[in-house]
Amino acid sequence: MKVTPLPYRQRMLVVLAVLAAMLTGCASSPPPSRYSITQDRAPEGGFDATGLQDAVPRYEPARTAGNRSPYTVWGKQYTVMSDARGYVEQGTASWYGEKFHGHQTSNGEIFDMYSMSAAHKSLPIPCYARVTNLDNGRSVIVRVNDRGPFHGDRLIDLSYAAAIKLGYQAQGTARVEVAAITVTPDGVARVAGESAPLSTDGAATGAPGLFVQLGSFSHAAPARLMAEQAEALVSSAVRVREVETASGRFHRVQVGPFQDSSEAQRTLQQLADNGFRESILLTDNR
Repeated sequence: MKVTPLPYRQRMLVVLAVLAAMLTGCASSPPPSRYSITQDRAPEGGFDATGLQDAVPRYEPARTAGNRSPYTVWGKQYTVMSDARGYVEQGTASWYGEKFHGHQTSNGEIFDMYSMSAAHKSLPIPCYARVTNLDNGRSVIVRVNDRGPFHGDRLIDLSYAAAIKLGYQAQGTARVEVAAITVTPDGVARVAGESAPLSTDGAATGAPGLFVQLGSFSHAAPARLMAEQAEALVSSAVRVREVETASGRFHRVQVGPFQDSSEAQRTLQQLADNGFRESILLTDNR
């Protein structure tokens, strides 16, 4: 049977249609990554951590989530400690930030790079630890709620905010000492290697100057706009406080002060539920 070739114009339309179908298939074929950022990084514009409050150690019953033991990562097996009492170790600390911000930690919580948290390979989670930068003597208290770091011989991975407090966010790593903090059901907290109980009175009782901070801006206009939005949601006072820091002038949007930490935590959660997910709890002088 004789086949009559299509006219040139129709042949070109067929070719273009096939090419379009191929391009559509290529564009939709790669599966989306869990993380939208391939390389971890600090948040754009930096972060004002002045006055950021340490994690407050409290009794938390043992949980199943995040404590499977042993577990294997990249072919290496790790064991989770059944009890953190007495744990003191020195090593290298790193930090993690924007790549993991908003994603689940090993125990199902949401990682917040602006909170005082950490990842550790073997400490039971959740638990608390005092981390000291051995090069400058600064210490912070963090809540361990994640697993890692699994890179090289690093001991602990701190949130970006905690790294700022310890002064090593710029270089990426630091020599640290990690001492576990255990809390009994009656609320008594002790740092490993120390006989005297850890004093948490100021944080636990909500001493004057306890605020929920929604954001910190280099310019006043966005700070005032955020303050107006917050005022429509909360009954507590909202202020924009201008401060001078080593990093420059900032306009902090803060709700408070609160005399009771539980009230501050409720307000923090209320604001987070209404879109202010980067709010933090801190102590700040008037």
